[in-house]
Amino acid sequence: MAKQLVADLYGCGEIIDDPEAIKEAAHTAIKYVGAEIVEECIHEFEPIGVTYFAVITTSHFSVHTWPEYGYAAIDIFSCTDTVVDGITEKLKELFQAKEVKTKVIERDISRGDPADK
Repeated sequence: MAKQLVADLYGCGEIIDDPEAIKEAAHTAIKYVGAEIVEECIHEFEPIGVTYFAVITTSHFSVHTWPEYGYAAIDIFSCTDTVVDGITEKLKELFQAKEVKTKVIERDISRGDPADK
């Protein structure tokens, strides 16, 4: 079973319009969940907003921000069957959010048959 944590962060601080600060926060969160970065990219939109994406050793980590709303959307997809304890509070701290709502989606990879490729 693979799991995907989907997090909506509300009331975020100015960090969400700072590409370097987002990158640093993402690195901290990725390390917190026990993964390593394989490859990453970041894009700053005009006039505001940032998207960060990293391929990580357990799948991927992404951040999409809407600074005008104080909102950030974060996805952590993991090929493991666990969600790291405390990650919601860690994201809240890193992105200076007032509120975080999360949902865990279970991806049932076991239903696929490698022989059916």
